[in-house]
Amino acid sequence: MNRISQPAVLVLADGTVFQGKSCGFVGVTTGEIAFNTAMTGYQEVFTDPSYYGQVLVMATAHIGNYGVHSEEIESETCKVAGVIIKKFSDVASRIGPIGTLQDYLVRDGVVGISDIDTRALVRHIRKAGAMNCIISSDESKSIEDLKALLAKVPSMDGLSLSQEVCCKTPFEEGDENSVLKVAVIDFGIKKNIVRCLTERGAYCKIFPMHATTKEILEWQPNGIMYSNGPGDPSAMPESIQLVKELIDSGIPGFGICLGHQIIGLSQGLKTEKMFNGHRGINHPIKNLKTGKSEITSQNHGFVISRESIASQSNVEVTHVHLNDDTIAGIALKDKKVFSVQYHPEASAGPHDSRYLFDQFIEGMR
Repeated sequence: MNRISQPAVLVLADGTVFQGKSCGFVGVTTGEIAFNTAMTGYQEVFTDPSYYGQVLVMATAHIGNYGVHSEEIESETCKVAGVIIKKFSDVASRIGPIGTLQDYLVRDGVVGISDIDTRALVRHIRKAGAMNCIISSDESKSIEDLKALLAKVPSMDGLSLSQEVCCKTPFEEGDENSVLKVAVIDFGIKKNIVRCLTERGAYCKIFPMHATTKEILEWQPNGIMYSNGPGDPSAMPESIQLVKELIDSGIPGFGICLGHQIIGLSQGLKTEKMFNGHRGINHPIKNLKTGKSEITSQNHGFVISRESIASQSNVEVTHVHLNDDTIAGIALKDKKVFSVQYHPEASAGPHDSRYLFDQFIEGMR
């Protein structure tokens, strides 16, 4: 499908307006604006359930040039609310069976805007902080109409979104004859997290976030994976209670991103919304136990509060972000439970942190 290069407009909650051209689906979309600094992996990013409810600025200039591939997905459909791109490529060039990003976005109803100065936009967001925005390629809508629609969009702060992207019924992955069984709590899991477990010999049963402690424990797992996902973790009291009960059962656990935050909340820690989140594949992390640094893939707008850890003697900080010293990993001193704020499966991104899956597997053995 060739793109219709009709006008499009982006309006931020602070009144800033950017004019550009339509890409993807023609229409109107809203969400919290965020920016990703990765130079590759746009398809994995767009299909990551953790981005649900967010309009994403791609900081690198060219998007769409290598097309889309059926295997380069983190969920079955695009989860971003909208995309903002500098140079959008209608042409897909790569060896193998690929399609165009334009067709892909249209298929999933993702509204986008291109041909704007994304460098200026990212600089603006860095100074002004996270906020809601609206994209429109509907020429019947005036700027004032769009501002009125935008005023009704709820803040990400206090918003629970995992129920919109998690599985509805349990399903299984891997070799059912494996001696290691991992119960995966799905808050919006990426496919490659499950793949990193099954590649290491684990048999996984993915449970929806509303599963009960009884259901999960009756399956008799050797370990529990607490997945990534979108939204504000503090707005998920039922999930916090579920995770607390599972940790209290004594089963080894590993949390990633939202799962990491919920583990913290279940232990009496607090989370806070960041002025700007971490989104990209080049974030430096330090492992405080080994002294080594890792380059990591990240996507989050909330973090565990450093102040709240000081009051919890059972929690130790294991990793920190080297750019801003935010908490990037924790472990419980009296349980085989640990978690990280970043994405060790790193799809897309470097594989520096995949050792954490090996650590989890060894903990179960």
